[in-house]
Amino acid sequence: MCSRIVLLKGAGFTLSYWNNNVAVGSMDKNILILDTVTGSQVAVLSGHTDDVRSLTFSSDGTSLVSGSEDKTVKLWDVQTGGVIKTFHGHTGRVQSVSISAGHTTIASGSWDQTLRLWDIQTGECHQIIEHQNWVDCVSFSPENPQHLISISGGITRQWDINGHNVGPTYSGYQIAFSPDSTGQFILCGMNEVTVQNINSGMVVAKLPMASDSSVSPCCFSPDVRLVAFTGHHNIYVWNITGSDPHLIETFAGHTKPITSLVFSSPSSLISTSWDGSVRFWQIGASSIDPVMTDPEFITLTPASAKPTTLKAENDVIIPSDLGGVIKTWGISTSLYKGSLQTPAKGYQQTSIQLIDSKLIFVWYINNKINVWDAKKGKLLQTMDMPRDSVKDLRVLGGGSKIFCLCEKSIQVWDIWTGEVVGEVEFEHGTVEILQIDGLKVWISYLSSLPYPHDQGWDFGTPGPSPLQLSGPLPDKLYLNETKQWETNTSSMKDTVTGKVVFQVPKRFGRAINAQWDGQYLVVSYQPNKALVFDLSQMLL
Repeated sequence: MCSRIVLLKGAGFTLSYWNNNVAVGSMDKNILILDTVTGSQVAVLSGHTDDVRSLTFSSDGTSLVSGSEDKTVKLWDVQTGGVIKTFHGHTGRVQSVSISAGHTTIASGSWDQTLRLWDIQTGECHQIIEHQNWVDCVSFSPENPQHLISISGGITRQWDINGHNVGPTYSGYQIAFSPDSTGQFILCGMNEVTVQNINSGMVVAKLPMASDSSVSPCCFSPDVRLVAFTGHHNIYVWNITGSDPHLIETFAGHTKPITSLVFSSPSSLISTSWDGSVRFWQIGASSIDPVMTDPEFITLTPASAKPTTLKAENDVIIPSDLGGVIKTWGISTSLYKGSLQTPAKGYQQTSIQLIDSKLIFVWYINNKINVWDAKKGKLLQTMDMPRDSVKDLRVLGGGSKIFCLCEKSIQVWDIWTGEVVGEVEFEHGTVEILQIDGLKVWISYLSSLPYPHDQGWDFGTPGPSPLQLSGPLPDKLYLNETKQWETNTSSMKDTVTGKVVFQVPKRFGRAINAQWDGQYLVVSYQPNKALVFDLSQMLL
């Protein structure tokens, strides 16, 4: 959850954190010091004549080093806000700075294709390390103060303070070191983020990139349990402890690419962006929308994008945007519980279900139906498109089958083999789903009056032809959705009389994509809203 936003005069480029203070460098030439508890401004450091591109606190927090597009490096006294020393020599903008553990040396990387080492006492440059491309990142090794790392042209190299190449090279565009002495580092490449050991090269975790952005700011939590990296506008937080790294949080809110990211505690993050804001995030915090107070329903606020599919069980599972992110909310508490990344970027996800602690979701793209185990990050099955256009996809039979409603047919696939195991065709045209119970499916024709005029089939019967069902539906209520212009209105109808017994309130006229599980009716409502109605009393 975003707990606080601070607006800047220009785009925010860089952040550095120390002991409840965060330094922010931006394009207004100044450095802001903010209190991370209150978000209030503590100080403004003025002295650069162009954008501030990089910042780092000394290990004791008394000094701050900055690099700027004015081609200088500055050392600041944090207590007084004054400049201790300015280092001149670069002929291009200074993109990255770092200070040694003993506070004797500053390293700076520049777009003039050099890495320079500066003596803090004298202000002199005592080493220049030439590169073949501009230097995007420099950092002293937290494990060995005589070594430092640079990134240039997508290659990470290790150096000693005399300018000699030491250790292996790696491919990547952003790097962050763990705050302990284990030698772990995060490296963001073109397609994935790796966590590994700088000395042995052993890979601790491989995490998929969640965006088309290849230059992703990244960082470790102070307890080294979590890593965070960005994907364009979003922040993704992974738990890397144990043998099964998994995504636990996705933060959305920035409107332009994120430029810098730091942990301020094991459960809080700070980010800045080209959108001119600094945002403070709380991991695992509730995000209940306080404006809906009607007692008959719970209101959930999933994210900044419109939800596309809802699953009403013990949790509400919401694909919150087109970035392929799934978020989970508790129905009884309205608390946000966690998120998972899927590969369905830019496409609607059409069915989600929790099965034996696995999260299965189905999405439809390029004439293929795809089945994905989101917790394991594994594609389970890909199936060819049915003959008709697909209207709805659902997981049935405890996760063993995929139900596909088309314009004039129903087809059912085995989720593990990808083969069609049942199919029926309609005599009529437009239909809606009345109810799904295990492998039993009922439909109703929208043009047929009076209700109910429905058909049902049991796809669990042996052979390719499902058994035709007769008699009343097993539940007393069924879900009805009617499209009016660009709005879907949701209601519950009696299975015997066809009369409406519950109507989504008219003030939520843009309710879409409703789902019903026999107790809860879940509907998405405009951007940012999801409603959960407890209809258990109607079933008594």
